[in-house]
Amino acid sequence: MPVHDRPLTPAARRVLQTASELFYERGIGSVGMELIAAEAGVTKKTVYDRFGSKDALILAYLRARDERWRAFTTGRIAEAAGARERVLATFDALGEWLATESGRGCSMVNACAELPDPSHPVHGVAAEQKAWVRALYADLVGDGALADQLLILHEGAVVAFSVAGVRDASAAARAAAEAIVPRALSAAAP
Repeated sequence: MPVHDRPLTPAARRVLQTASELFYERGIGSVGMELIAAEAGVTKKTVYDRFGSKDALILAYLRARDERWRAFTTGRIAEAAGARERVLATFDALGEWLATESGRGCSMVNACAELPDPSHPVHGVAAEQKAWVRALYADLVGDGALADQLLILHEGAVVAFSVAGVRDASAAARAAAEAIVPRALSAAAP
């Protein structure tokens, strides 16, 4: 069975949690396997036994973070009544996420910036995550062009928050979305 398909042991969960915090806060390139092992309270051999390589651990970190983001967002959407309100709820969720989980910006974009070779697997994981966000908007509004605009507002809010220091970037993106999302979405939209 491939390493990434195995259920995580308690030690592997500690390694992943530790690596996730370190990769996000310090950057992937500045965090070595020895530091991860020491901070997780395991041996370096345990890290390699559980994940196989640093690249596999990086991918596990990105996938776990993406799963948390998706669950967080879909949970906020589920609380909203009406198609238009569900679209706007994505920006409310983004604001909460940025304030509590993502002060350094998008982990996917950060990973791609640190590992710029387009053939590196982080680019595929990042592309999947961005495709999910775009598909979410397309499902919510039933319009591909509008979904693209909402994706751009979403991603722009992340950059404005993390790079330009615009603390209310998600609220500004939400206001822009309110202006472009039709008051009455088509019957095809959920």
